Amino acid sequence: MIKTKLLAGVSIALFSIAFTTNAIANDYVVGWSGEASLSGSKTTGNTNSTDIGVAIALEKQTGLWTSKFNTTYDFGTANGANNKKRWLIGYQLDRQLNEQLYVYGNANYFSDDFGPFKQGSFIGAGLGFKAINTEAAKWELEAGTGYRSQKSRGTNLIFPMRQNELAARSASNFSYKFNDAVSMFNNSELVWSDSDTYIWNDIGITAQVSGNLSARFNFRVDHHTSVPAGVNNTDTITRAALVYSLR
Repeated sequence: MIKTKLLAGVSIALFSIAFTTNAIANDYVVGWSGEASLSGSKTTGNTNSTDIGVAIALEKQTGLWTSKFNTTYDFGTANGANNKKRWLIGYQLDRQLNEQLYVYGNANYFSDDFGPFKQGSFIGAGLGFKAINTEAAKWELEAGTGYRSQKSRGTNLIFPMRQNELAARSASNFSYKFNDAVSMFNNSELVWSDSDTYIWNDIGITAQVSGNLSARFNFRVDHHTSVPAGVNNTDTITRAALVYSLR
């Protein structure tokens, strides 16, 4: 217990120091780039629904620091009743060490009324490696540790339970530009703890329609190794979206 609290405290301290240092930069409030999207999707697993969703992903580089912010909200109904409501928000701060290595702190939170876990959060820190960094292709690999909290969604068989524990995290973010108009991505993450391992993978292709407007098609799989009885381990989302680039 003491070791868990100590490691969690170190992760939180690293994240807090990094965030505070970057936040006092004089031009912190300007220079963001990224995208906003409006999507329709088909979800299978713990809910079978056709949904609408909005998402925002922003990034800003200030010297050796890079801030990354993202949030998504998905909502679905069937026969006049809600059958999907999911919100995610995340922030990551990178500090470049050299051309390939960087350290990072990250924090995220989700709320999901129909998934295997109703709420969850993670805060941690780690080391990143830019395996490929060219104009056409980029591939970043990350590994670290942190503190995870998640609350299971109750069923008719069991009451909801919350788990708070030390966790390990790894991630892969790959993108490739075929040309100025068409690109693809394949991103994945694994969060391991004693009670559950969470793995997701999101692959998609984006094609420019006109100016800052693009069309995107992607497929995502979310998988938990340990879920309450009567709940599916895996959810899939097939999504089509209109994306507006913020430059």
